[in-house]
Amino acid sequence: MKSNGGSEAAKRRAGEAAAEAVEDGDVVGLGTGSTAAHAIRVLGRAVDAGLDVTGIPTSHQSRQVAREAGIPLVTLADATPDLAIDGADQFCGDDGGPFHLVKGGGAAHAREKVVDTAADRLLVVADPSKRTDSLDHPVPVEVLPDAAPVVEARLADLGGDPTLRAAERKDGPVVTDNGNLVLDCAFGSIADPAALAADLSALAGVVEHGLFVDCTAAVYVGREDSVDVLERTDE
Repeated sequence: MKSNGGSEAAKRRAGEAAAEAVEDGDVVGLGTGSTAAHAIRVLGRAVDAGLDVTGIPTSHQSRQVAREAGIPLVTLADATPDLAIDGADQFCGDDGGPFHLVKGGGAAHAREKVVDTAADRLLVVADPSKRTDSLDHPVPVEVLPDAAPVVEARLADLGGDPTLRAAERKDGPVVTDNGNLVLDCAFGSIADPAALAADLSALAGVVEHGLFVDCTAAVYVGREDSVDVLERTDE
């Protein structure tokens, strides 16, 4: 069952708790979204206090938050992240893992997946509303603009119901940081995330999809006055 939650206090506690896992000298992948932003700001205060941390942002948004927080930034061409801290639109998995995620609400999932999977450890920060027994959130699929009609048809063949993501406060579709479009594809309850992920990756014209399958080391679930840490233990 899905849990209720989603308060700013819960998000802040999750982000702050995950930031405590960062050690002096670490290169950190900086995730996108409101919960990850809390972790970035905490790291910024630690840097101001003398912690030696370098960040690799996953989007224009996380880059801006990190710059405002005073975190030195590099790219994947310069360094490999020791860990990444990122949010999720939905996750499933119990303590011990494995954990599966749907990401891409901010249309940054292609860059997020590159950085998050390059890291030695991915720490996911979330509030209780993001937890579910089985993934059923629409899966964001980033596509090359010219390929969108073809990919829509292929997604329907896979049993999905794709919708082109519309931009807010402007006419037209959402355009990603990479200059591509996003199809939000509803599949209902996803019984086998790994199989669906493989099918989506095999579609010509798909840049990246928002299924993150078994690549998470721990999930920090923030609550009003506490944080539950769910850890992958059988790797």
